[in-house]
Amino acid sequence: MKKLLVDTAERAARYLAELENRHVAPTPEDVARLQALSGPLPQSPSDPSQVLALLDDIGSPATVATAGGRYFGFVIGGSLPAALAANWLAGAWDQNSAMQVMSPVAAKLEEIVLSWMVDLFGLPSSSGAGFVTGTTMANFTGLAAARTALLKRAGWNVEEDGLFGAPPIHVVVGDEVHVSLLKALSMLGLGRSRVTRVPADAQGRMRADALPPLDDRTLVCVQAGNVNTGAFDPAGEICARAHDAGSWVHVDGAFGYWAAASPKYAPLLAGAGAADSWAIDCHKWLNVPYDSAVAIVRTAEHLQAAMAMTAAYLTPGAGREPWHFAPEASRRARGVELWAAMRSLGRSGLAELIERNCLQAKLFADRLSAAGFTILNDVVLNQVLVSFGSEEETRRVISNIQSDGTCWCGGTQWHGQAAMRISVSSWATTNEDVERSAAAMIRIAKQGSQA
Repeated sequence: MKKLLVDTAERAARYLAELENRHVAPTPEDVARLQALSGPLPQSPSDPSQVLALLDDIGSPATVATAGGRYFGFVIGGSLPAALAANWLAGAWDQNSAMQVMSPVAAKLEEIVLSWMVDLFGLPSSSGAGFVTGTTMANFTGLAAARTALLKRAGWNVEEDGLFGAPPIHVVVGDEVHVSLLKALSMLGLGRSRVTRVPADAQGRMRADALPPLDDRTLVCVQAGNVNTGAFDPAGEICARAHDAGSWVHVDGAFGYWAAASPKYAPLLAGAGAADSWAIDCHKWLNVPYDSAVAIVRTAEHLQAAMAMTAAYLTPGAGREPWHFAPEASRRARGVELWAAMRSLGRSGLAELIERNCLQAKLFADRLSAAGFTILNDVVLNQVLVSFGSEEETRRVISNIQSDGTCWCGGTQWHGQAAMRISVSSWATTNEDVERSAAAMIRIAKQGSQA
C-alpha cells in the first residue's frame, strides 16, 4: 500500500507540474486513446500498480486542465494545495460522515466550518447547514426547508402527507434565474414553469420594483452573482418587501456569495444576510476538490424537519448529527478539505484570492476592449462577457480558442447575442496567465478578421 500511494503522489505531482506546458483541453488523439481503458471486465485480479499506471498513462492526457491557471469556463476553480492534500488524507481515512459515531472528526469539522462560514458571511450563529455535492443540491436543500416552513404555517406537514392536496406555494424568481434552481424546484414538486418570473435589468438583476404581490406562502428566490455578468440582485430591498409579507427568501449564491470575504466586494451582497436560506458552492471559488457545496438555513429546525430520518438502529448522539441536515445519509467527509482550505487561507488569504480574481477579470476586459472587441457586461466581479462581432464570428473565435489550447472559455447567449464568457475563479491563475490568454484570444480573433 505504501509503495502504491507514493507512486500515486509522484504521478499526481508530475501531472500538476506539466499543466503549464500542455493544452488546456485534451487533443482529439488523447480522447480517442481512452478506448484503451475499455474492453470486457477482466476475469482475474490485476496488480494495483499496473491499474494505476494504465489510468495515469491513458487518463491523465485526456483530462481538461481545470487545475491549472488558464481555464476560464463554467466558474470552475482549481484545488488549493491544502485542500487537495486534505482530500487525499480524507480518502485514506475513508470516513462515513453521516453520524458522529461513524466519524467524530468529520462531524466536528462540519461544525467548525459552519461556524467559520456564518461568521465570514455575517449570518446568524444559530443557522443550520447541510454539506452537499454542489449548488443544485444546495438549492434543493435550502428550498426543501422553505417548503417545510411555508406549509407548516398553513397547517400542513409535507414530510408526512406529501404535496397531494397541499396548499399551493407561490414561487417568485428573476428572469435570469439559474437552471440549477429550476431543477431543484422541479425535484421538490414545486415545478419549473409554475413560477412567477420578475423582469431583470440590463445586467440581469431582478427588478425589485416589479415584484408581484407576496404573502406568507410565497418563496422568493434571489441571485447573488449572475452566471453571465456576475451581477447581484438587490437582496436588501427584496428581503424587506418579502419579510413584510411573511415570505421566505432564498439566495442562490453559488459563487457570488464568496464576495462577502472581501471588504472591497462585500457591499455587492448588501442585505443578503437578511434572507432565510442560502446555497453556496465550495468547489467554485473556495477552490476545494469536487464535489462540495453548503446549504445554510437561518432557522436550523426548518432544515432538520425537512431532512431528518429516524431508524431503530441509528441512535442519534447528543450534538449535531450531520445526516439530519442533508439529503444524503452515507456520504464522504467533505468538511475535511473545507476546513483545510479555510484554515490555510485565513481571512486575509481568502479576501486576496477573491480580489485578485476580480482584478484579473478586469484585466481581461481591458485587454480585449483595447483590442477593439465589445465587453457586454459591467465587470463587477469575476465574470466577463465579450463579443467578437457577429454571431458567426463570435462562435468561430470561441471554437478556435478552445482548440488552440492556450486557454479555455465557453460560449453563452446574452440578450439574444452570442458571447464568450470568461470566468476567473482559480487560485492558480496569475496575471501572466491572463496576459498570455488574452494575447491568444486577440490573435485568434484577428486571424479571422484578416482572412
